Amino acid sequence: MNNLLLYQSLRRLNTLEQTLSPAQAVELQEAAAGLIIQQPFALDNISFIAGADVSVKGDMAQAALVVMRMDDFSIIETQTLLQRIDFPYIPGLLAFREAPLLIQAFKKLVTRPDLTLVDGQGLCHPRFFGLASHFGVAMDIPTIGVAKSRLVGDGPDPGPQKGDMAPVSFKGRQVAMAMRSRAGVKPVYISIGHRMDLPSAARIVLRCLTKYRLPEPIRAAHRAAGAWPE
Repeated sequence: MNNLLLYQSLRRLNTLEQTLSPAQAVELQEAAAGLIIQQPFALDNISFIAGADVSVKGDMAQAALVVMRMDDFSIIETQTLLQRIDFPYIPGLLAFREAPLLIQAFKKLVTRPDLTLVDGQGLCHPRFFGLASHFGVAMDIPTIGVAKSRLVGDGPDPGPQKGDMAPVSFKGRQVAMAMRSRAGVKPVYISIGHRMDLPSAARIVLRCLTKYRLPEPIRAAHRAAGAWPE
């Protein structure tokens, strides 16, 4: 993909237009993966943290962004967006159904979060460009992917206690960290979205865990995305 086409396609990610063909979407993922910035991110830099999730029913989807205070997880702001989605359901290309809605919901926020946890994959993706990376690169914001299952890669299971971790590798790269977020439950999978490195991502997600499997920002976004209007 030439630089002009990549630039035009990334601009399209910031809108609700979904006119790319599946083949073009794959090409865009392969090219845009090189735009992901990996860098440390300190916990002390986070005053407000957001959770992002999308709920889908048929050809409709509702995106939710929930902003919380990092110190006590109190909710500051919630924005949702309900929209018809036209891009087909294709494994590995789900971001083209969901990211445009998250982007528009994010733009409605009055309180801009320092970091967003996304219910989905980042680098842990067949082309190293899952929803958390797609959303992060398109908006140029720090993001972390927190997924309930592993899409690609392999590695040992983490230990049985909360906070135990184990690396996940794919095609010779470490793409995620499997974390036991609660003793006795299946791990979650943490991966870089954008403007983040994996050690920082793991520390941040661990800080956001309480007594549940999912970190608090993701739990709040999941509730908001699932609250469909009557």
